[in-house]
Amino acid sequence: MSKSVEEKVEDYYKAVLDRLYVPRFDKTQQINTEIGRALDQAQSKSGGRGKNFPDIQLLLDDGHARRIPVMIEAKGSKNRLEKLDANGQIIQVTKFKSDSKPTAKHPHKKGDPNYSTIQTFAVNGALHYGKAILDHSSYREVIIIGINGTEIRDNQVADPIAKAYYVSKDNNELPKEVTTLAHDWSLFQKGNLSELYTQLDHLKLTDAEVEKLTALTEDRLEERVKAIHQRLYDDADLKTMLGVNEKLYLFSGLIMAGLKTNGVDELKPDGLTGNSDPDYNDGTIVIGRIKAFLHQRNASQEKIKVIVDLIQNVFEKPELWRPVHGESIIHSVYQQIYTDILPLLASNLHLDFTGKILNSLNDWVAIENDQQNDVVLTPRYVTRFMAQMARTNMNSFVWDTAMGSGGFLVSAMDLMIKDAQAKIADPDKLKNKLQNIKQRQLLGIEVLGNIYVLSVLNMILMGDGSSNLRHADSHDIYDKLNFPANVFLLNPPYSAKGKGMIFVDEALSQMNSGYAAVLIQENAGSGNGLPYTQHILQNNTLLASIHMPADLFGGKASVQTAIYLFEVNRPHAKDDIVKFFDFSNDGYTRQNRKKSSQEVNLRDTDHAKERYAEVLARVLGKKTKTDYYTEAKGTYKADSISLSGDDWTYGQHREISIFPSEKDFSKTVADFLAWKVGQVMKGEEDQ
Repeated sequence: MSKSVEEKVEDYYKAVLDRLYVPRFDKTQQINTEIGRALDQAQSKSGGRGKNFPDIQLLLDDGHARRIPVMIEAKGSKNRLEKLDANGQIIQVTKFKSDSKPTAKHPHKKGDPNYSTIQTFAVNGALHYGKAILDHSSYREVIIIGINGTEIRDNQVADPIAKAYYVSKDNNELPKEVTTLAHDWSLFQKGNLSELYTQLDHLKLTDAEVEKLTALTEDRLEERVKAIHQRLYDDADLKTMLGVNEKLYLFSGLIMAGLKTNGVDELKPDGLTGNSDPDYNDGTIVIGRIKAFLHQRNASQEKIKVIVDLIQNVFEKPELWRPVHGESIIHSVYQQIYTDILPLLASNLHLDFTGKILNSLNDWVAIENDQQNDVVLTPRYVTRFMAQMARTNMNSFVWDTAMGSGGFLVSAMDLMIKDAQAKIADPDKLKNKLQNIKQRQLLGIEVLGNIYVLSVLNMILMGDGSSNLRHADSHDIYDKLNFPANVFLLNPPYSAKGKGMIFVDEALSQMNSGYAAVLIQENAGSGNGLPYTQHILQNNTLLASIHMPADLFGGKASVQTAIYLFEVNRPHAKDDIVKFFDFSNDGYTRQNRKKSSQEVNLRDTDHAKERYAEVLARVLGKKTKTDYYTEAKGTYKADSISLSGDDWTYGQHREISIFPSEKDFSKTVADFLAWKVGQVMKGEEDQ
C-alpha cells in the first residue's frame, strides 16, 4: 500500500532533519520519562484519556541546561496547516457548555467542535502537545510546528509548508510565531542554537497583547465560573443545601486544593475516591489539601486557622462528600474546576480572579452577610485607572481599608511589579524588590469573612501578596497599623457613615504624603458625606472629580458614582483648582445578562481605551492624544470649590446656558415633526 500524503510530509521533514544531523524522535519513541509522562497525563486530542503521539519530536539542548522540547505535527490535506479564531489565535479546546456533565473520562462533551479542530489542523495539534508538556512537566518553554503538504511529484512532496511558534510560561502560553523556522531548520543544529535562543528571547508579549490576553482570560474565567454556578443552581438539592457564602467557600476551597504547590503532589480528580467514612472522605481530603496549600504559601498559622474555620463546615456536609453511584458532589464539581478553572489560574497575569467568582455568584442572589448590598466588584479597568491616577509605582505603599476581593491591590501590585521590571536590570535586586512589594508594600482590610477568604486566595494567586491582609473592622485598627501608606485606593460600602467617607477620613489621617483615589456614591460630595468631607479638606487637597457612568456596575448596583482624587497632607486652599469631568460616556456599552460573559456584557463601542487614557492624562497634567473632554464640549470644567465639603460634584459646576442654540432649535423641530408624523399615522390606524 502506498504511503498517504501525510506520511510523505513527515518523511520530507524527517529527511531535512537527518541531513542537518539533528537528533529526532518519532511518534512511537519517548524523548525522556518526564516528557513521556506529560504526554500520557494530558487529555488526548479527542478529549479522553488516550495517549498523545506527536509525529516528530526534538529536544534542543544548548549545553547550558536550557532544554526546549519541539513538537511537530503533520497533515496531508489542503488548507490543514492551522485554524485561527476571530482574534487570530490558534484554536484549542476552549468551548464550554453550561449544560455539560463532565466525567473523569470525558471532561467535555464529545461533540465539542474544537476537538475535531486540534485533530484536523497541524499547528493546532502541535500546540495541544506543547501545552501538555507545559501543563504536566517542569519545562517552561516549547516550540510547536505544523507541517503540511498536498501535492506529490516524483514521489516527493512538491508543496511543503511549515509554521512554527514559541510557547512559554513567561509569555502566559500565548504562541509567538518564529518566522525563520518556516524555512530554515538549520537553526536546530547545536552550533546555531545560540542564535535561535536569542530570537526566542526577543519574542516578548507587547502591552497590547498582554491586555488582549488578560481580557480573554477574564472572559473565559467568568464564562466557566458562571457555568459551574448554573449547574449548582439548577440542581434542586444543592440549590437549597448551599447558601451563597457556602458556594463561595466551595469554589475557593476547591481552587486552593487544586493549585499546584511546591512539596505537595497535585490533587487530580481521581485522588477524590468517594470514601464513605466520616473521618476520611473527599471533604477531609480537600480540607487537608487546603491546609497544606496555605502552609506552603507561607500563610501564618493565624491566617490558616481563620480560613479553615470559615471553610471547613461546607466540606463536612455529608451530602457533599457521601458518594452516590460511586461519586461525591465534591468530586463532580472538582472535576469541572480542575478541567476548566485551574488552567486559567496558572498564568502570571495579574487579575482579580476571585472577584469574578464573587460577581458571578452575586448575579443570582446577593451575598448573604452583605445586608446593605454593598459588596460589588469594581471593574478591573477602573481599579487600574484609579491606581494610575494615584501615581502608583514600585516604591508605593498601597492600602485599601475595605478591600473586598482585593481588586484594587491586584491592580496596584501589577503596576508596581511592571514598574520595577522596567527600572531594575539586576536580576537579584529585581527579585528582592518584587518580594518586598508582595510582602511589605500592600495592606488590605476586610470585615466580611467570606470575602476575606477570596481576597487571600486572590493575592496568593498573585505570588503571595497576602502577607498584610487583615480580617477585621478597619474602624477598629486603622490607627494602629504603622503602615507607611502613600497610596490609598477604595470603593467603600456606601451604607457606612457619610456614604462611606468615614473610611476616607480615617485613612487619610494616617498618611503623611501621597495620593488617594476613591470610587464612591457621588452625592457624598454634595453634602451627604458631611462632616467627613469638610474635615478631609482641612488636611488634603481635592484634585479631581470624575462623574462616572450610571451603569458602571452593569446593573449590580444602581447608584451614581464618582471618583474623587486627593493629594494627601496638603490642606485645600480656597483658590485651588479642581478638575471636573463628565465621564458618563466612557466609551463602554454595558448589559447584565447572567449567562453571558464579559465579552458580551462589556463592549468597547466608542473608543473606551482612548477616553480613559485622555482623562488620565488630563488628571496627571500630561499631553493628550484626543479631545473628548474639553470645556468647549461641556465635558470638562476647571473650577474652585468651597471649603465646606458639599460642592464636589460635576453637576454643581456645569455651566447651563439659558439661551437655545441652533442645534437645540433643530432638535426641537425634528422631535416635533417626528411626533406629528406619529400622530397622523396613529390616526390612520385608528380609522
